[in-house]
Amino acid sequence: MNNQASASAAPFSTKSEDIEKIRRSVTYHPTVWGDYFLAYNSHLTDILPNEEQERQILREEVNKLLAATSDDSLLKLHLIDAIQRLGVGYHFATEIEKSLKYVYDTYESYGKQHDDLYTIALRFRLLRQQGYFVSCDVFNKFKNSKGKFDESLINNVQGLLSLYEAAQFRVHGEEILEEALGFSITQLNSIVVHVSNSLSTQIKEALEIPIHKTVTRLVAKKFLSMYQQDKSHNDILLNFAKLDFNLLQKMHQKELSEVTRWWKALEFENKLPFARDRLIECYFWALTIYFEPQYSVGRKMLTKVIAMISIIDDIFDVYGTLDELTLFMDAIERWDFSVIDQLPPYMQHYYKALLDVYGEIEEELGKIEKSNLVHYVIEEKKRLARTYFQEAKWVYSGYIPSLEEYMKVGMPSSTYILLAAAALAGINGELVSKEAFEWIASDPLILQASEIIGRLLNDLVGFGFEQKISAVGCYMNQNKGASKEEAFAEIQKLVTNAWKDINQEWLRPNPTTVPMAFLMQVIVNISRITHRMYKDIDDYTNSEANLKAMITLILIQPVTIP
Repeated sequence: MNNQASASAAPFSTKSEDIEKIRRSVTYHPTVWGDYFLAYNSHLTDILPNEEQERQILREEVNKLLAATSDDSLLKLHLIDAIQRLGVGYHFATEIEKSLKYVYDTYESYGKQHDDLYTIALRFRLLRQQGYFVSCDVFNKFKNSKGKFDESLINNVQGLLSLYEAAQFRVHGEEILEEALGFSITQLNSIVVHVSNSLSTQIKEALEIPIHKTVTRLVAKKFLSMYQQDKSHNDILLNFAKLDFNLLQKMHQKELSEVTRWWKALEFENKLPFARDRLIECYFWALTIYFEPQYSVGRKMLTKVIAMISIIDDIFDVYGTLDELTLFMDAIERWDFSVIDQLPPYMQHYYKALLDVYGEIEEELGKIEKSNLVHYVIEEKKRLARTYFQEAKWVYSGYIPSLEEYMKVGMPSSTYILLAAAALAGINGELVSKEAFEWIASDPLILQASEIIGRLLNDLVGFGFEQKISAVGCYMNQNKGASKEEAFAEIQKLVTNAWKDINQEWLRPNPTTVPMAFLMQVIVNISRITHRMYKDIDDYTNSEANLKAMITLILIQPVTIP
């Protein structure tokens, strides 16, 4: 969540009259939401008994449809794909797992019955999404005598789209999927202007952000209209998905109203005016990590954690002088209200709010008799602050580290270890364990990959705007004569490889000593929202355009139900 404002290094000073001269000049646009979400009171957001009853009836109908559709039929794959893309897969997790386990166990015989490109690629993607490793050799049959993908496939638009989406799940060493990705992108770009408007929109959206790299609620809202236009759509599933989307939206609006009141009470807008006011965007970030109804408490708690990260990021990156940051870092390490008087007034205000938030986390964990585990979340906050402090010291000293040295600090400063720990603390169930927190703290490969994606994408969109240490600048300084374009290309390769690491770690077998499915899904979702948030610009800092539109789509505009 780094900023895109000028942040040139200021000299160390202890003279009070010089402090205001030292501070870096930054102007962020104010919140684009004002008090909008305060209006979402219980009258507007309560789910009525008849609405919940209708949802349960439709859910049972969809469940019957799943049960009645043979696991070895193409229709079952289509149904599972539609359910997941419509955002209602969480209702049928057990049923979907059972069906895909059958498809996996009968993989060879199934392939003999359905051997077209669309089906093979769809089956491959659904199984890898579920964590099953299946060989990519199944795509060899679509190559010609020269070892290239057959040009005749250009007429198979749905097959090309399916191949493109399947290739997103490639791991290291799968050259055929590298070729498949390049081939499908080239062909889809060449035909996008020659197909119908609806198909052209589908292609453009896929090429912009594939299914694997976007977030569930955005996929669901956009796919609803595409699914409705599909003549083969199932009305029961469509109506269920529409109703479920709207009822979840009501729940999310109510949560957002609650955290907005908390935020307004803190008066950060007035007491820390240098910082970004992005509470709604913070909630959206938490929502993309887990949107399901059982995580309501966790979402609100995670929103507060993210908001406090955003503020401390601006304190270290933008406003604090080195002497203030030294005092601040000492206070964070000590984590005690008694040290608050040592801090400047603006830091005092933040520090009290920070400890209060983590006190709330401790209270929630206490409800399941695990309040002692808050220690792990606090330690990750301290680790994050240390990385921010190190980056600030580099800036003040004018030191430019090597890319390797920078990444040792830059990866944890991406915030994702803390986000994973806070997300775990918020689920309020038996999955919360010492072992799970220790797995996160060990910074496993899948989490490292997510950190790399977050840090590098942020640095890429910030280069040229942020006057601070970044991967781009470190690479260019380390490789004298390297151009910006060369630096971008090399860093993008690191991002691509990180996604391959995520794909590899997602595949079974997985360790069973931690709630792996939950934690890994959290980490993948963090990577997905990062990919979306920093795709072209820093949408978090500059939230007036793209991010405002996304939030409006998900949190304001309901789905029209006839």
